[in-house]
Amino acid sequence: MTALTIEDKDIQSLTGKIVVLTGKTKDSAIALYSTDIGQDKFDESGKLLEPNHQTLDVNLKAVINTAYLGLHHFRHQEPAGGSIVLTASASSIQRFRIADYTTAKHGVLGFMRGMVPNLERSGLPLRINALAPGWTETGMVPKGVIEAAGQATQSPDVVARSVALLMADESYQGKLIYSNEGKYWEIEDAMLKTVVDIMGANDDAVMDKVMKMAAQHGPSGGSLPGSSN
Repeated sequence: MTALTIEDKDIQSLTGKIVVLTGKTKDSAIALYSTDIGQDKFDESGKLLEPNHQTLDVNLKAVINTAYLGLHHFRHQEPAGGSIVLTASASSIQRFRIADYTTAKHGVLGFMRGMVPNLERSGLPLRINALAPGWTETGMVPKGVIEAAGQATQSPDVVARSVALLMADESYQGKLIYSNEGKYWEIEDAMLKTVVDIMGANDDAVMDKVMKMAAQHGPSGGSLPGSSN
């Protein structure tokens, strides 16, 4: 993997508006920012309660909903097109003991991966990429606490630069930018290459063939080849 260099001109070249809910979205992009399984809790009869899913709601469900909204506007504006940048996390690609947060962040990465072939098939200039910031100074990550644990942090400006790059550079599609201590790496291609090397195949290519066969046969076109019906 080669480290990326992100310069001020990348930010300056990002012109347009950031849309949160509604409004004109020409030349725009949406940056999706996201925000523990707690201890056992029981109801009055002593039955174990379902865990709180707020972290999943905020960090995964809200991301999907916002992306869905953004894509709606991107498809129907003139000209059609746009860029979505999802906030995943370094926890998206590793074991991290805050289980619900890690689940959500794995889900964000999975959502991006699932959307890439769909957007490419749409024929519209729609892009989706994601960020995987390392330890970053936020309200959730007090700088002093993390540094006392022996880990350096980075400022939010570092992450913002990777957002600007993904929005401004139209060659980026389905990429994951990992940032740590002010340095950047695109890591998705290397991870997927390892997967293909191990599996020897791309399951999406198989699904593409299945969907094409289904389309050829249609609702009343009989059974698919190889099916038991």
